[in-house]
Amino acid sequence: MLFKNKTDYLMESIRSGRAMTRSEKLNLIVGLSIPSMLAQISTVMMFFIDASMVGHLGAEASASIGLVESTTWLIGSLLGAAATGFSVQVAHFIGANDFVKARQVFRHALICGVAFSLCLTLACVGVHAHLPYWLGGGADIATSASQYFLIYSLVLPFVFLYHTSEMMLKSAGNMHTPSIMAILICIFDVAFNYLFIYVLHMGVVGAAMGTAMAYLCISLPNLYLAACKNQILNLRQDNVRFRWVKEYVHNACKISIPIAIQNILMSGAQIVSTMIVAPLGNIAIAAHSFAITAESLCYMPGYGIGDAATTLVGQTHGAGRVDLCKNFAYMTVGLGMAVMAAMGTIMYLLAPEMIGVLSPVDSIRELGTTCLRIEAFAEPFFAASIVTYSVCVGAGDTKKPAMINLGTMWLVRLTLAYGLSKSYGLEGVWIAMATELTFRGILFLIRLLRGSWMKSFHVK
Repeated sequence: MLFKNKTDYLMESIRSGRAMTRSEKLNLIVGLSIPSMLAQISTVMMFFIDASMVGHLGAEASASIGLVESTTWLIGSLLGAAATGFSVQVAHFIGANDFVKARQVFRHALICGVAFSLCLTLACVGVHAHLPYWLGGGADIATSASQYFLIYSLVLPFVFLYHTSEMMLKSAGNMHTPSIMAILICIFDVAFNYLFIYVLHMGVVGAAMGTAMAYLCISLPNLYLAACKNQILNLRQDNVRFRWVKEYVHNACKISIPIAIQNILMSGAQIVSTMIVAPLGNIAIAAHSFAITAESLCYMPGYGIGDAATTLVGQTHGAGRVDLCKNFAYMTVGLGMAVMAAMGTIMYLLAPEMIGVLSPVDSIRELGTTCLRIEAFAEPFFAASIVTYSVCVGAGDTKKPAMINLGTMWLVRLTLAYGLSKSYGLEGVWIAMATELTFRGILFLIRLLRGSWMKSFHVK
């Protein structure tokens, strides 16, 4: 059998049962991680670009986006959870060399996901005018914030199609196409933002329009590449009539619901955190939002390695290769911690420049820099939680990892943030964040080493 590249050959080695050397395992992890890192960074760059362009319009414009940003991430995470329940099954079936069932699951994902995204759109449109006030924003930023959220809500079906196609390709071991499409969507975002913000002078609405148009232009081509051009996932290969299989939806729900509940409560916690920050003033809201955006550039490599971990663990799980699964889990977590330790160091050193790109306001830059430097020390443990969680998802283990995420977020981060904000302002909120991420990472490392995430292998 001929292979397009070395990565394809190594992925086939998982399914064929061939033994792999340590260097081959590392090459496969890196080969999958780098394109996924680029895709993750490009996705975050859209938010970074939006924030940077709007930041030059003033503190109020920045605060209006920052106010609803956590809610938009919540909605996006719900769509991601829905897609994950199906993409994990696809990875398992591909690992077991059952490509027909993998494609069947893909079809179910499209039907269920589009229906779900349309329901979310209707719900978001219904609450968009009230949302800024619920989050504690003032009348000076409420109108812009609600308009931004409304426009984002209208393109949710396209956001779902983009991310589902991305996940399915990654489950099949194709990290390069999602990476290229992520770079393209970032380029489109820059172009449309420039048009709507600076040429047409649409301000915050222009930033939302730019992101929306980027998704509209890229989501359908991305779907075409996944559903029509991928060697494994090409839906046109099957001549049999579509048959609804409840088991696929049931299994998807078992995987997705814990993730969705986790994402709701985690994003809910972020919203509560925004509510804690909001009384500190528009400068604090803007600095908080910019610091979160800047930090995301540092932890996205962790999510890129996490994507590789989910794919590798998923396919080795489907192939029944226990030892190889363990090896990939340990190696990806170790690599993630090393990379994010380096990123944390860079973030500490370049914090003034990172915030400076986003805002010319001195008070925002100073406060945002302090926040980033506090967070830098927690990055290795943040990596441990990100990648280990991805390992667990790949194995279909989602309930207890979700409980770890929720427990630390609500019981540690928010409690500390509320208390410390009274004395230390925004710096106290970020001290709480760094403390919680360190604690969460330690708990995930314990779960990884104990091996409880492998129970689905039914190993005695």
